[in-house]
Amino acid sequence: MKNSIHLKYLIVNESDQLWGLTINSVGYQSITPQTVYPPRNHPTRYLFSTERGRILDEYQLLYITKGSGKFISNSIETKKSQSVKDGTIFLLFPGEWHNYMPDKNIGWDEYWIGFNGINIDNRVANGFFNQKKPIFQVGLNDQIVALYKQAIEIAAEQKSGFQQMLAGIVNHLLGLAYSLDKNYSYEGSEVINHVNKAKILILENFRDIKPKDIATELNMSYSSFRKVFKEYTGFAPLQYIQELKIQKSKELLTNTAIPVKEIAYLMGFENQEYFFTAFKKKTNITPLEHRRFTQGVWEDKTNNGF
Repeated sequence: MKNSIHLKYLIVNESDQLWGLTINSVGYQSITPQTVYPPRNHPTRYLFSTERGRILDEYQLLYITKGSGKFISNSIETKKSQSVKDGTIFLLFPGEWHNYMPDKNIGWDEYWIGFNGINIDNRVANGFFNQKKPIFQVGLNDQIVALYKQAIEIAAEQKSGFQQMLAGIVNHLLGLAYSLDKNYSYEGSEVINHVNKAKILILENFRDIKPKDIATELNMSYSSFRKVFKEYTGFAPLQYIQELKIQKSKELLTNTAIPVKEIAYLMGFENQEYFFTAFKKKTNITPLEHRRFTQGVWEDKTNNGF
């Protein structure tokens, strides 16, 4: 790959916008020590002064793969510049003042991709990405580098449907940034070990296990166990057990002829009525309706043979 690759403007049509995510720019540049930043060949649309910072009208996801520097944005709670090193991703938000630069004595290598769309707007609105926390610690990851390189190649060719291909890559990058950063915060702690042990206990005893029994097995207070389990999985322990029961119930309803009443018993529900209520609350259909649908049995109202 060349030292500096810029794709200044990518074409977006009305159909692309309906896809929900459109890509405006993608690129890579290597900034050597004592080099002016941004370089003079930086695209005019994105040119900025590191003395004043800038505001964009799009999102940008930048990945530093070598070197170090600083980043600051208007919404960072400390209002102070944050150190950035290799293995860091940071997300720029539209309408948000920001500034960043490599260390003059070290430089850095950066990949970036700029985008807009209702998909990312919804993720921000739903709290997956937050202007107060724009930095993601993901480490040096060859999968992320490969995705950026693939995006650069696709954008260079601009074949029919290239915007949709790039949108898929952006979604993948965002998912990796979100997931890897969450797991990075648990490195060196016992959280992952505790959660994995809890999951095994649940899988082996989901019919009648109680969350407090799991906490006892892990030598943790229930409140501490519930907190770390929910933070890591997104489910409270009892909710996780219930979700597992429903999923296993679906398997039995789909793949066997076991009566619903017996499935309720096998899954550890108090009675058939409670099973019906819990199943419908989760799936919006009853167990019997799920069985008929997944086994291809339904009322033929058309009489047309299909």
